[in-house]
Amino acid sequence: MEIIPLLLIIFVCSSLLAGYPVAFTLAGVSIIFALICSIFGIFDLNLFKNLPIRIFGIMNNQTLLAVPLFVFMGVVLEKSGIAAKMLQDMAKAFAGVKSGLGISIVIVGALLAASTGIVGATVVTMGLMSLPALLKEGYDKKFSAGLVAATGTLGQIIPPSIALVLLGDVMSNAYQRAQNNMGVFSVKSVSVGDLFIGALLPGLIICLLILAYTIFKNRNLEQLNLIKEKASILSLFNTLLPPILLIFMVLGSIVFGIATPTEAAGVGAFGSLMIAAYFKKLNIGLLLEASKKTALVTTMVFTILIGASIFSLIFRGVGGDELINLIFDLIPGGKYSALLFVMLMIFLLGFILDFIEICYVFVPLIAPPLLMMGFDPVWLGILLAINLQTSFLTPPFGFSLFYLRGVADSSIKTSEIYRGVLPFIGIQLFVLLLVVIFPLLVL
Repeated sequence: MEIIPLLLIIFVCSSLLAGYPVAFTLAGVSIIFALICSIFGIFDLNLFKNLPIRIFGIMNNQTLLAVPLFVFMGVVLEKSGIAAKMLQDMAKAFAGVKSGLGISIVIVGALLAASTGIVGATVVTMGLMSLPALLKEGYDKKFSAGLVAATGTLGQIIPPSIALVLLGDVMSNAYQRAQNNMGVFSVKSVSVGDLFIGALLPGLIICLLILAYTIFKNRNLEQLNLIKEKASILSLFNTLLPPILLIFMVLGSIVFGIATPTEAAGVGAFGSLMIAAYFKKLNIGLLLEASKKTALVTTMVFTILIGASIFSLIFRGVGGDELINLIFDLIPGGKYSALLFVMLMIFLLGFILDFIEICYVFVPLIAPPLLMMGFDPVWLGILLAINLQTSFLTPPFGFSLFYLRGVADSSIKTSEIYRGVLPFIGIQLFVLLLVVIFPLLVL
């Protein structure tokens, strides 16, 4: 009977690869599959009675309320032109310094990641502003494309991250389910705030390694030094202080236990409006555009979540839990072999699927067995987050590659973008290995 849930996964993945919308594919294919299975007595249609409760639980989830608030914060900061001003002033600050432009892009990318958390917006913004400048300064095409794509994806791991919010909700449910399966009645939970705190040091290490690679790669570069004007300390302070204060307000309130991630997201949304007003960019047009973008992204996320919930219900209804347990039982070498298998599977899935699909479809299936083996939920969550980050960079379907391809100059070939991101994927995998070897980096 284990073949039945496997067939469901195959049908769903085939439909996704065919280009059908994710949310409707997850729900539609699963329901059709369940109806067919019910004819043969494999699926109990009474399980559909649980769907309203599941959907209500999703819509009533306080944690997920942080998603539209963080999206709104990021869109406001993006549309207000703050990113462009940060990059301009930072580039001027490092004018005349070896690899100065590359260094400034890494720093600004990290600040944008911590203040927006939206990968697509960061990659597009950085691609439009910094990629032409890098090429004019004499940087290699492959390196330039890889640097922009990699710095743009820092929003996946550096809090406040939309990915960490979604993953935190998934991991919390998985942890509670694992404890119930083990007969633990005083169920503990894992929060989004725990993941935010756990991701700080690994995110910083990734930034430092990208910075080190940038300096090493361009140590012999003969730059043209087209940026002659040096930024004044006052100008740089005026540009960088508001976003830094916003980051401190959002993350500091979570780290010190002053606010929940959802409350901190509200602070961040309000703070982004204040920053836009400070730079005289706040107007009705900005509010309407930010609200529209927030509504679109939030609708997409919640629709996918509802579709994934339907898939999960039907998957378990046709014996999916038995299939997962069988797979883990067949893996030799104990729990670390199982962890390696899961990490490798998620890395490979990143070649063909988006992180949201992986997060909502596959993580709920594989996380409970790993947690039942004794792995710490926060540590495991950060491992998954770093691994999922690579899904934005891994060819052929890495979303950052598509974003960059859309704004990159026609002189940069798609193959050059693909080759350019490989060293940065290597950096992320190296940090993943560090976190595995040294759990204290998270805990």
